[in-house]
Parts: sequence; structure tokens; C-alpha cells
Amino acid sequence: MVSYGPRQRVHVPALRADWLTQTFVHWACPPARVQPLLPRGLAVDTYDGSAWVSLTPFLMSGVRPPGSPVALPPFAETNLRTYVRGPGGREGLWFLSIEVACPVMLAARAVGVPYHVGRLELARRADAVHYAGARRGGGPGYRMAVRPGEPIRPSRLDVWLTSRWRAFTGRCGALWETPVEHAPWPLREARLLALEETCTRVVGLPPPVTEPIVHFSDGVRNVRLGVSRPVGRGGRIRDRAGEV
Repeated sequence: MVSYGPRQRVHVPALRADWLTQTFVHWACPPARVQPLLPRGLAVDTYDGSAWVSLTPFLMSGVRPPGSPVALPPFAETNLRTYVRGPGGREGLWFLSIEVACPVMLAARAVGVPYHVGRLELARRADAVHYAGARRGGGPGYRMAVRPGEPIRPSRLDVWLTSRWRAFTGRCGALWETPVEHAPWPLREARLLALEETCTRVVGLPPPVTEPIVHFSDGVRNVRLGVSRPVGRGGRIRDRAGEV
């Protein structure tokens, strides 16, 4: 079972950051539609027989190397991710695409993190949070509005969908693993007011047809991202918009 808190300590982080104003929109999906999008070495993880895909816009703040007093200015990021099992059955995330407003983050493509630079917006208006993004040069985009509600006590499924402590990436035939450590997500209920997105279609998934599960979090601070390390052969994959 996925743990609500981090399964490992990241004693020597490669990067520190705060992940703030985050919304999670999760859709159930047939595992057979997700598995072909994964590289060799990863298996789709399921909950009660379903795979899940999540769109997660948020604000990256305080991004800095360890020991550095200088951080990048805050910027928006949006992940499209799914849930996987890696070597040894270790649970984690696989990013289908990542939209980001900060070109500096493209350096992480060295280990296969699928960053794409675009224009992203995040704003609070009245009692709602609005997100929007469009990839530079064309490609996927999204618009979303949510109304955060009261704090919740996470169910088993809530924990399964939000509490993942490693990410897998693939580059040049190798599978890489990056550990992460942060406090448990303080989750709130959320009402989805509006959503238009083409992110799922571009990576090769059908448009979502099930009612999503939606969470909101004010965020977690002092996120510690560990050093990425190769853990096996991962093959080479492409999404419909180009190389991941």
C-alpha cells in the first residue's frame, strides 16, 4: 500500500522547492490504454482494477540547489501523470508530459523529464483558483477553474492518488528513478467549475469520459528532490507531440 508519508529520506537533495496552490484532477482509465505509453521496465499501477491519469497544475516556488540562498522566481507548472510500478515493484509516477513556464527546468530533460515550455497562468479570483496553459509553438493546452472546500481526512484512494515518493523517467534506453521527500499533502475537497484540455489526447489517451476525482492543496514546502539514478533499461518512447 502506498504510504501517506515519504518512504525514504532524501539526505542530499539535488533540488529544493515549494509546491503550492495545487489542484489534482484524476480520471480512471483502462490499464490497456496506459500500458503502451510506458517504457520497458514499468508496469501500470491500478486501484480496484483501474489505471489513473492525473492533471495537476500548481505553483513552483523557492526552487534552488541545496545550500543556495538564491531561488528562481515563482513559476507555474502542470503535470500530466500516471501511476506505475518499477523495478522491484516500487510504486511511483510516470510523467506523460509536463508544461512549465520556466525554461531553466528544461535541464531536467537530461534524465528524460518531459518538460515543455509554454505560457502558463495561475490566479485566484474571488473564491476560485484559475489555471491556464498553452505549449510554445502549438500543442496541448488547458483551462481549469476550481473552488477549494474544506479540509478532508484522506481515504485510501486519496492517499494512493496523491502520495507518491519517486518518479521514473526514461532517456537513451535507460530508466531513471528520482526520490522525493516532503510533508504529507494537506488535502481539501474541491469543486471543478470548468475544464477544457487537450493534454490527454496529445499523449495518445482517449478524452476522459469518467467523472473525475478532484483534490486541492494549499501546498507543501521544503520539498527535497534527490539525485536521479539509473535503475534499468527503459526503452525509448515518443508521444504524439514529439519525444518524451
